[in-house]
Amino acid sequence: MKKIAVHFSRIFVGLLFIISGLIKLNDPVGMSYKLVEYFSEPVLNLPFLTPYALAFALFIVILETVLGVFLLVGFQKKYTLWSLVGLIVFFTFLTFYAAYFNKVSDCGCFGDALKLTPWQSFSKDIVLLVFILFLTFNSKHITPIFTDSLQKIIAATALFLSCFMGYWVLNHLPLKDFRAYKVGTNISKAMEIPEGAPKSVVEMVFVYKVNGVNKNYTEKDLMNLPAGATFVDRIDKVISEGYKPPIHDFSMELEGSDYKDELLLEPKLLVFVAYDLEKASAAGLQVLEGLHQKALKKGYKVIAMTASDAALIAKTKKQYGCTFDFYFCDGTTLKTIERANPSIVVLHRGTIMQKLHYNDSNQLILN
Repeated sequence: MKKIAVHFSRIFVGLLFIISGLIKLNDPVGMSYKLVEYFSEPVLNLPFLTPYALAFALFIVILETVLGVFLLVGFQKKYTLWSLVGLIVFFTFLTFYAAYFNKVSDCGCFGDALKLTPWQSFSKDIVLLVFILFLTFNSKHITPIFTDSLQKIIAATALFLSCFMGYWVLNHLPLKDFRAYKVGTNISKAMEIPEGAPKSVVEMVFVYKVNGVNKNYTEKDLMNLPAGATFVDRIDKVISEGYKPPIHDFSMELEGSDYKDELLLEPKLLVFVAYDLEKASAAGLQVLEGLHQKALKKGYKVIAMTASDAALIAKTKKQYGCTFDFYFCDGTTLKTIERANPSIVVLHRGTIMQKLHYNDSNQLILN
């Protein structure tokens, strides 16, 4: 009976780690954004680790994937099991911290493919921890499936393919796009709120200083405030989340005005997305003006979108000879649209027709 439980646990844990690892390996840049959230001041307060977020993300997702393969084939079981213990303890700590202190809304365990709340993710990690500890203390029942030489070949192949996949998606784009801005999405429709959709229920909490002490009052209490109470702050407490459209916080602002409604009606619109011009690839920025001129000949309207300030925009336009306008959009939204910095997006009346990494600009299709 115990052997059956060990075999089930081995398959369950191995497959889950492989699936979770591959989903995140499909988009390590997205994983690095999530790590930056954890490193930020409101959470772990480790800002010095932020520059290394992408390296950490790649290491973690490759390790997660290959350990799942190692467990399934029974390769180096002692090393594999204790590595899994260390990894799941690390994940469990992160998800508990995020859940308990309510600092991160989504753990990022399955990237954009499956959204889990921190408490759901913490529960998942606890279950996995139990399974992994069970396997660790019953490791004698874990036997290799293949010969030693074949196992080494499988292990090496898993490591090589995982590293190659990481390299590929960083220099091109995720193999599978799970985000709201995937090809085929109409941005305008994705921003709509259906009629009758549930609305958020928000309770306003008012903070007043009474006799030198801050106290909270509801809206009903305002008529009976103590004498001398001084207003300090108002806190909007969300009781229940309403419907949130897949795309929100999207704008195309120029000189203080939002032009998204008219730009998303353009039959031919080419957009260069660079969330941070200071961090943008020089090689990528160099190809944009050439694409701009090529697109103009095909009747396209060409713009760029960035979260950078006017001074940096002016510097970039001068340095790279850019003659197109830069529209403002929230940096987080731009990171969600595309992972490359800069990247290329083709739209037809608000529908995303093509998305490209700057390394693949030669594949741009302009009809």
